Amino acid sequence: MRKIIVLSFITLDGVMQGPGGPEEDTSNGFKLGGWTAPYGDEELGKVMQKQLEPADLLLGRKTFDIFSEYWPKHSQYWPGIMEVNKYAFTNTLTESAWDNSHFLKTVEDVEQLKNTEGRDLKIWGSSELVKLLLKHDLVDEFWLNIYPIILGNGKKLFGNDAIPKEFELAESHITPKGVIVTNYKKSGEVKTGTVGPE
Repeated sequence: MRKIIVLSFITLDGVMQGPGGPEEDTSNGFKLGGWTAPYGDEELGKVMQKQLEPADLLLGRKTFDIFSEYWPKHSQYWPGIMEVNKYAFTNTLTESAWDNSHFLKTVEDVEQLKNTEGRDLKIWGSSELVKLLLKHDLVDEFWLNIYPIILGNGKKLFGNDAIPKEFELAESHITPKGVIVTNYKKSGEVKTGTVGPE
């Protein structure tokens, strides 16, 4: 069985929209694209190399469109990106010039793919797909790069209808510019109790 791993650049208030550049995702009038750019440094670059290790990609339609336009022209910056399988979650797209592209229409399609043998499935961006998969308890792991800024408006990583689950911290780094990089792995059911003296 494959793991589904969500990798996301997020702000302190949970915004994940348009981290890479001003024109990346301007939907709903978003004007602050490229907000990760001032925080790049050598230490973050080293951690990112680990996050970019080859895995199959599972992407929402908008992220798939962005990736399929950008990465074939810049593949030297992401070794292996052209060879891995790319799975787009979409009801409208049925073909792509991007090599090794496949199309999924339903949550059941994702479940079937997850239950096959093969590389883990990494999700970049794809806010609506992530929320849908959390609603169906299909996310196994997070890599969150948390940036020390607040943007207010923009697409958020988490919605209000995820199935409650507990995650354990497997790895963490803090870069000199204040980016907190965390790897969380699903560990079980949420436990509750009472805080304070008995």
